[in-house]
Order: sequence, then C-alpha cells, then structure tokens
Amino acid sequence: MRPNRRAVVVATAALLTPVLPAAASPGPRPDRPLRILLSNDDGHAAPGIRAVFDALTAAGHDVTIVAPATNQSGAGAKRTVEDGHVVKARQVSERVWAVEGTPGDSVLFGLGRVFAGRKVDLVVSGTNFGQNVGAINNNSGTVGAAVTAIDMGVPAVAVSTQFDFANVRNTIANMPATAAFTARLVDRLRRDARGGALLPAHSGISVNYPTRPDLAAPAGVALTRPTRETLFSVSYEPDGSGGYRMRPVIGADIAAERDSDWAALEAGKVSVTPIDADWGASGSSFARTAARLKGLR
Repeated sequence: MRPNRRAVVVATAALLTPVLPAAASPGPRPDRPLRILLSNDDGHAAPGIRAVFDALTAAGHDVTIVAPATNQSGAGAKRTVEDGHVVKARQVSERVWAVEGTPGDSVLFGLGRVFAGRKVDLVVSGTNFGQNVGAINNNSGTVGAAVTAIDMGVPAVAVSTQFDFANVRNTIANMPATAAFTARLVDRLRRDARGGALLPAHSGISVNYPTRPDLAAPAGVALTRPTRETLFSVSYEPDGSGGYRMRPVIGADIAAERDSDWAALEAGKVSVTPIDADWGASGSSFARTAARLKGLR
C-alpha cells in the first residue's frame, strides 16, 4: 500500500496552525505519556540524543534510548537482516541500550528485543550534529533510523540541528532548544491524534532546527520539502600511495528553492518536512518518465 502523501502533508500542516480544544473521543487520553524509542547516528552518549531524552522525559513520556554504540554518521538506512546474525548490544543503564551496528540495526533491535511484546508509539531519531536537508537525507543515519521505523509500521520523527561552520560549539549549545521544540512537536502530535495514530500510516517527519547568530530563537516554522539543489560535491586527490584522498566541497551561494528545507534554514526558520519510506517518483515525475517508457517490450 502506497502512503497517502497528501494525508501526510495535511497532517503535518496542522502542526503549524493554532491548537483547538479536542472533542471527546474513545481510546487513550490525549495527554497520556507516549512510549518512545529514541535513537540517532552520533552514538548513544552524544549530546544531541541526551538533550532530546531529557526534554521528552521532562514532558512525561516513557523514553528509552536504543542507539549505536559508536558514531554511525552517514550510515543511511543500512540495516543487517541475516538469519543467525549475532547482534551485540549492552544495556548501559535502565533506559539506555548501546547497539554495535547502524541506526537501522538499533531501531530493529529496539522494536524486536527491547520493546518485544510492547507497542511503541513513536520513534524519534536525533538530534543530529548538523542539518539533514535535500540529498543528504539519502545517506543520513538520523533519517535512516526514522525510515527503518516507518518501514516497520511505527511513526517516526528525525531531528537535526543546523551546523554552525563559524563556531562548532554553537551547534551543541543549540541542541537543548532543538530538543525543546521536539518535545512541543511530539506533544502536538499526541493531542491532535486524540488517542489514535500519531501520523498517517507509513509516514514520518524530518525536522531541521536553525542555528542562528547568538543562538537567537527561530524566525518561525515552515512546512517544507527536501531541496533538489546540489549542496556539496566530492573531489579525489592522489595520496601518493595508490589511494585517493576525499575532499568534500560544500556549495557556496546556493540559490534556495522556494518552500524547501534549505530555504527555511537560510531564513532562520525551523524546517518541518513530511517524509515516508517510499522512494517512488512523485506524480509529475512518474507521469513524465512513464511516457518515455510507453510501448516498452
């Protein structure tokens, strides 16, 4: 079943409008604590995941960290699914598990072992050390953890804090504010769900929180889509030993596409992007490509 993309956008757009009193409805109370699996790609002890853990726990939720034992940045949605494969994991504390594997492996282990037999209401991934926008999402372990949850039928939110190239410490200093926004977002999802599903089936949200000069508050919140601009390129230089040294080059003066995640960050706004785990083409792209394949035998 393909995700209803319009339903995802409409549900996410509701996050950006004032909250109205919820009518009575059957099911759990809208203010009940959520059972949340918290993961990331920077590792279980990274400052970003700890900030989000503190914020969600302070909000009253039942949160357990199941995250990589070491930094797995760039792992994407890679996960190990092999009969007989031994997953090494240790319980660091009552609420923290460290998994020797990718973010996807961590989420699978969390759902299949740590929370075995118990429903997980939401998977949150992050906050990441640096933004995940545009094509960066394709290799982001932060987003990969969220995609793994979505594949398993669990709604997910990926969270990233914009990197400050001028002062790296500002990125870390901005993580508590990112975490506070995440807690408000989760609270909004819970209230609007009225005891039902937090998001439409097979869907999630990717949040990118801006790091502004002097850690100023965001200029607003924008509903966005991933930019299609090329944000970086890679060059390879011989290292003299038969190998080639990689040199990532961050694009400069990139024209931000309207309504994109990159445009929102450039404007100092929080970018909120509906996502799913389906890499199928959008309606217009599908139709144009299908026309070129017409009559193929």
